[in-house]
Amino acid sequence: MAPATVAATLNLNLGFLTILNDASGYVGGYLVTNVWARPLEFRLSSAVQPNRLQQILYGGTLQPYVCADLIGKTLVDKTTTSVQLVLTDREPVLELRWSLEVPVVWLAPAGDPVAAVWSGNGAEVRPGSDRRGPVFCHPRFPGDAMTVREKLDRLDGHIDFDEPFARIRDAIAEARKMGVSGRG
Repeated sequence: MAPATVAATLNLNLGFLTILNDASGYVGGYLVTNVWARPLEFRLSSAVQPNRLQQILYGGTLQPYVCADLIGKTLVDKTTTSVQLVLTDREPVLELRWSLEVPVVWLAPAGDPVAAVWSGNGAEVRPGSDRRGPVFCHPRFPGDAMTVREKLDRLDGHIDFDEPFARIRDAIAEARKMGVSGRG
């Protein structure tokens, strides 16, 4: 790897954003890491529980609204560490791209039906393999695909992209045990 490429890779901060949905509502966690997946900053949202009227009025747009606009945007905005790429394991979070200047990518699980429909639509950054599912950028931002592909190629072998999401879920569970919500 050329020295300039190494330096660019080392200065890359990644944002990992996931949303959990259970009986208490939607809860998000946002972990900013360096290229070695070491935590730089963590944010946790309060639970968001849409009421029946919101469910009716938002219809099929409710999940993207809650995941991207309410939770995702708030978490990213409150974070002081800038990132060059936001990764999510939840497809509705892709709508966050409308609010950010950096690409947002969905690490789809292998065999996901939405991912199967999206494959080959221009938003696919990386096809799935035996080890992992495909990676997609927002379909309305196809120009992100090349930028994201370059970043992911530089990071190959440096980081397991699924592992930070497990840490976020564990941190959310621990915070709930401690009675913490809505704090960084």
